[in-house]
Amino acid sequence: MSAREDILRAVRGALAEAPRDHVEVPRSYRDRHTPDGLVDLFAERVADYRATVVRCASGDVEASVVSALAGAGSVVVPADLGVSIPGAVADTGQSSAELDRIDAVVTTCAVGIAETGTIVLDHQAGQGRRALSLVPDRHVCIVRSDQIVAGVPEAVALLDAHRPLTWISGPSATSDIELNRVEGVHGPRNLVVIIAE
Repeated sequence: MSAREDILRAVRGALAEAPRDHVEVPRSYRDRHTPDGLVDLFAERVADYRATVVRCASGDVEASVVSALAGAGSVVVPADLGVSIPGAVADTGQSSAELDRIDAVVTTCAVGIAETGTIVLDHQAGQGRRALSLVPDRHVCIVRSDQIVAGVPEAVALLDAHRPLTWISGPSATSDIELNRVEGVHGPRNLVVIIAE
């Protein structure tokens, strides 16, 4: 008899006397956050990814965005952003080469995930097309506190799987063969998340 068979026989013997009652475990058994706690956790996890987090009142979003854009020479926004950004150019389908010459983009998002510090764009109103959020070097994303959910299952339940989805966890980053972190290779080098509470 092999060691594997010995172990399995011992496990079967121990389980023979175990009760067979079915225990229902609710999916929310790990939910331990209040809505305010979700916002705090989201802000903490986003910051862990080396993104800049700015928390503000809903009425201060425009001022916070303008402050986050300090030093950006050119800014593009989705035509339906709904926030006035002085000097920003609306997206009219600029090419990737044209977007590459733009310093920053401002978008909203579909959902924020507290557990992972992830922002999800489904490219509906205020979010623009995918290239808009991936090409310019600085991405300023506005997240309303009521868009923040605890985990990935809650986020997926809110999203339409038939839409293009962009999941963002911090600035674009990768590592070379020596594990040196390199930012900005596959997307924006700088991510600023404005949490409107």
